[in-house]
Amino acid sequence: MKLILAALVFALAPAQAIARDVPQTQPLALSHSVFVVRHLQKGDGADPSLSAEGAANAQRLAGMLKHKAVVAIFATPTRRAMETGQPLAKALGITVTPYDPSNPAALAAKVAAAGGPVLIVGHSNTVPELVQMFGGARPAPLSEQDFGTLYDVEPDGEVVTAQVR
Repeated sequence: MKLILAALVFALAPAQAIARDVPQTQPLALSHSVFVVRHLQKGDGADPSLSAEGAANAQRLAGMLKHKAVVAIFATPTRRAMETGQPLAKALGITVTPYDPSNPAALAAKVAAAGGPVLIVGHSNTVPELVQMFGGARPAPLSEQDFGTLYDVEPDGEVVTAQVR
């Protein structure tokens, strides 16, 4: 297991490192769905909160996932990411757990240990890697204006997308 988790670090390495013959690894095989979303629409500033539109969409996200048996929510420790997961956490009576996006092996271990469906809130530069890390086909890169695509990575690797609107 430690070898697999260590290898996941390479799976999320920047494209430049992969191009330098860093060995590829198999995606983490899980028996449950992993929902991945980029934080929703944000305000301005260094560590902005969600905008009014983003906060409304976070409520919609909670409505979409509250009956999906989500057992854990992981978000980067930015305000916008934590606020994206908060309405679902409140609805489910759980807390949003911060994760370090520079340590994907630790996140993979937490997701595997959760034992059920999870929501991961990431950023435009991490969502494609997260989808791939949990067994889905890597989606196209996200731009700074891409908000609201929810990726449901199924145990068989199928990725079902939905728009949070």
